[in-house]
Amino acid sequence: MRTKVLYLLVLSFFLVFNQQLFAAEKPMPTDPFVVVLDAGHGGKDPGNMGNGYKEKDIALSIVLKVGKELERKGIKVVYTRSTDVFIPLMERGQIANDAEADLFVSVHCNAHSSQASGTETFVLGLNRNETNFEVAKRENSVIYMEEDYKVTYNGFDPNSPESFIGMTLMQEEYLNQSILLADLIQKKFTNDLKRKNRGVKEGALIVLHQTYMPSVLVEVGFLTNNSEGAFLNSTAGQNRMAGAIVDGILGYGDQINLSAIESISQSHPNVPKSESGVSIDGKPADYYEGIIFSVQLAAGSKKLETKSYNFKGLNGVFRKKEGKLYKYYLGETSSYIDIQKIHQKAISKGYPSSYIVAFKNGEKITVNEALKTNLN
Repeated sequence: MRTKVLYLLVLSFFLVFNQQLFAAEKPMPTDPFVVVLDAGHGGKDPGNMGNGYKEKDIALSIVLKVGKELERKGIKVVYTRSTDVFIPLMERGQIANDAEADLFVSVHCNAHSSQASGTETFVLGLNRNETNFEVAKRENSVIYMEEDYKVTYNGFDPNSPESFIGMTLMQEEYLNQSILLADLIQKKFTNDLKRKNRGVKEGALIVLHQTYMPSVLVEVGFLTNNSEGAFLNSTAGQNRMAGAIVDGILGYGDQINLSAIESISQSHPNVPKSESGVSIDGKPADYYEGIIFSVQLAAGSKKLETKSYNFKGLNGVFRKKEGKLYKYYLGETSSYIDIQKIHQKAISKGYPSSYIVAFKNGEKITVNEALKTNLN
């Protein structure tokens, strides 16, 4: 009996030990990639009613479809509204800030007195033309439905150009990332869905002004256009528009690489400094004196550990802080042939939007400038 008890104790010890050992080998989880989805208008604010369709309903339907697909991809989604309720513009931005979101995407439908059509995506910026001003004025006019809006928005008047001029660009540090996301979404609309491309535009939009992360406002089309309005009001149309927005967000995630990435349990050797042929003096035949080439994998406001499980199994990733952003690089070599091979490796590991960069004396220069230097 004692022997049996002793055997069970020993067996239990080894089972617990093995479980702890296995747990110790698992990488620390990364922070989830968070996207806040904002369905424009809602509740007492129907938005535009082109051709009898309700902007608030179509925007919500598209947003819920986008969110469902993003969640299926492992992305954390937060909604400013998931039902037909009225949410003040200030609160929408605050929801995103409280969630410490990586992205804010607001979905709307356009309107015009003509049969204008097409998609356009806005980033925060001062308006440069009358068309952009009219869009911003329409989307900002919802503040009139809020109590004490003059106090809440410090006297901001959507109908006054002077108010827009006084709007500070609080999102300046995120502007490049916002433009990147907007461009990716627009390309999906244009190339995949063959929608008319009205471009990426600047707009002094309050809902974008309140957020502290890359943010865009997507106008998915014109309800006032007979054909486009019917398309956007259909289930098939909403599915297709939602799919394009999802693809744009995922494309952004690939480039910025802040999404939760699968862990790699196998270790890999560091990327070699040189794989190309060498010249008589022992240096690579394509050696660029004083130049360091690297592959930029990602950039973002979050500081990630440069472990392989954060970068799809790639070892040798290093991080630099440039301005407000952390940038992540792979490889350091003065051989242009080598860096091309490293770039191909990055692409094969799931970084199709990575690109080669060059440094001279620690300062980033263009690759073209680097290639103009003399070969040794």
